[in-house]
Amino acid sequence: MAWRMRFFSDNAAPVCSEVLDALARVNVLDTAYDGDRWSQQLDGAFSDLFGTAVRALWVPTGTAANSLALAALCPPHGGVVCHRDAHINVDECGAPEFYTHGAKLLTAEGPGAKLTPDAIRAVIDPIRNDVHQVQPHAISITNATEYGLAYTPDEVAAIGDLAKARELGLHMDGARFANAVAHLGCHPGDVTWRAGVDALSFGFVKNGGMSAEALIFFQPELADATLYRRKRAGLLASKGRYLAAQLLAMLEGDLWLAHGRAANAGARLLALAAGDRLVHPVEANEVFLKVRAEEAESLRALGFDFYDWGVGEARLVISWDQREAAIRPLADAIAAL
Repeated sequence: MAWRMRFFSDNAAPVCSEVLDALARVNVLDTAYDGDRWSQQLDGAFSDLFGTAVRALWVPTGTAANSLALAALCPPHGGVVCHRDAHINVDECGAPEFYTHGAKLLTAEGPGAKLTPDAIRAVIDPIRNDVHQVQPHAISITNATEYGLAYTPDEVAAIGDLAKARELGLHMDGARFANAVAHLGCHPGDVTWRAGVDALSFGFVKNGGMSAEALIFFQPELADATLYRRKRAGLLASKGRYLAAQLLAMLEGDLWLAHGRAANAGARLLALAAGDRLVHPVEANEVFLKVRAEEAESLRALGFDFYDWGVGEARLVISWDQREAAIRPLADAIAAL
């Protein structure tokens, strides 16, 4: 039962039974790499989900999805505008720069790790259009953000309009895309391609998957060269059907969305208990609290596990399978601080 008191990361959550069952079903002889019947279903399945023609590639990690997407949108001599706290800037060990063969991350500011058109312009407008300076070629936003805030369709569209006007590609890091869509209650297409997104890293591992994420191209031609980049990077699994099966299982009956809703509901329970301790609004499955060091230690003494987040703050993350019975003790402990 100890795992029920762990709130440090949804990366550590169990794999859902539907994914495990799907892995068993595809444990048969089939074509290797991405030529199998399940991998061949991905374009159609994700096109149906988003309501437009897409190319969908499986990859084993979110870092790979982000980096391959940026490599498709930005040349080695170019720059990618992202938030200073973006995962691609803080937590990916230089992988975006590595996969793009040297593209520079151009960091912007914004509360809650959100970018706005003004924040982006503040970065790109001073750049001279000459060979001596890195020219912007893409923008990357995270939905839900690293602080659990969801970009609305209108907010994405405002950035998408800027990207189109400046001829920049637009990437969305959707490690917690399910949580964002669950909060927004919108069609997944409204907050992606209809708003100008060119490529989406669609996260499944945090949301009940095991070892597969989806890289979605709303500009299908971007996938052509990415197939070669995926192979060159050592990411073309020889038994790709096991990755494809995970993604298809999560799409079946909108399981991905149900899991996002469940995790968000758990986060709201903690938010109600936290009151004015909240650092950011709770819109996804992450809760950031103001806690003194001794208060954090008192929670840990009760058996709860979470990350310290800077000085005087803590991050609590609810997983797809943690229900009220598992969350209520922590909520009560926070309320009693």
